Amino acid sequence: MTAATTESILSIMSERSSVRKYDPSVKISKEELKEILELTGKAPSAWNLQHWKFMVFHSDESKERLLPIAYNQSQITESSAVVAILGDLEANKNTDKVYNPLVSAGFMKEEIKDTLAGQIHGAYQNPVFARDAAFSNASLAAMQLMLTAKAKGYDTCAIGGFNASQLSETFKIENRYIPVMLITIGKAAKPAHQSSRISIDELSTFL
Repeated sequence: MTAATTESILSIMSERSSVRKYDPSVKISKEELKEILELTGKAPSAWNLQHWKFMVFHSDESKERLLPIAYNQSQITESSAVVAILGDLEANKNTDKVYNPLVSAGFMKEEIKDTLAGQIHGAYQNPVFARDAAFSNASLAAMQLMLTAKAKGYDTCAIGGFNASQLSETFKIENRYIPVMLITIGKAAKPAHQSSRISIDELSTFL
């Protein structure tokens, strides 16, 4: 990795902030949204099970339907798109999909896959583990989405203020998936609010 690349990555991380006022005239194509989601899907996840699903509200009609569920926040309809990040409560069902290609290609031995599968299915007998894993791993993807969007020149905001049960009911989300957050994407119409950060010395313990 070159120094210029490192500087660019660090700049994106430093410059990303939560934008709540978007230019409603800016459109993002479905193709560009898919590119963002492809890179988002490269986020790390436990056992590489990719515990996420993305529901993209791209049309004006879908965003209007989402608006009351998100407590009528204007950014929902002013943004170019909204992505609902859903956590997978049954990510263990992805085991064969993730590992079979590796076995077929000779990158993993069958017995290693079987051992991992046993660990995964054992862990998923605990519904608390499954829920925690859905939230933590889907959140890794959410952060990757926001950084990817920033790298492509777009702004974002993560939203926790919405009615999760109403979202699932209205848009017929399978019980397998749990809404984690909404992320608006678009071009800022005004700068983000100024914010401060707690001293890293207060938030860190070195052992």
